[in-house]
Amino acid sequence: MKNVTDRTSNPFDMRPPCERFVPGYGDANADFHVVGDRPERHGGLDTGVPFTNDAGRRLQAALAEAGLLESVGDRPNPKQTFLSYLHLCAGDGEPSQSSYDDLERFFDAELRAIAAHVLLPVGERATRHVLETYTAQARKTTVDMDALHGTEIRGSGFLVVPIAEPATWDETHPGRLVDGLETLTSTDYRREADLGRFGAGNDPYLVR
Repeated sequence: MKNVTDRTSNPFDMRPPCERFVPGYGDANADFHVVGDRPERHGGLDTGVPFTNDAGRRLQAALAEAGLLESVGDRPNPKQTFLSYLHLCAGDGEPSQSSYDDLERFFDAELRAIAAHVLLPVGERATRHVLETYTAQARKTTVDMDALHGTEIRGSGFLVVPIAEPATWDETHPGRLVDGLETLTSTDYRREADLGRFGAGNDPYLVR
């Protein structure tokens, strides 16, 4: 099933309870969903697009090299990729946990509408949230971001590839991420089975 919108910015018209926010951006039919923390950390306050500060552009370059973006910049051209934040509202200073909790409904609604096959959480907060909420791996996984960077974790219906905080990358991190994504995309990462063969007619019925 495909989404009916071709809007690149805020495709589902999210309206969070704040004056200034950075909405999700990218392909609403994406296979890959990059999940950041918040605009102040990962960019977008000037452009309105996630991951457009210096650290975000570093990440964009690696995603482009791995084939997930066709171009980089203030308005990158996504290729089966969607970019968004746990906390899409902008504010002064570190948001409270209650603020993250309040905005989680917007993030979750968008994540489920996109229904990507692969989640790429960026940084420790996003990685912990994705593991705890969308997989059964949280208790089994030590959140060591350098060790997890660019590696595959199987979730419940999702594959998860954590990404270390781009602001802390050394010269090895881009290549490790690109190698991990290229290895993943060379496999059947969708992990779909066609159950249509068990029903009447010839239409496929793909499930994870």
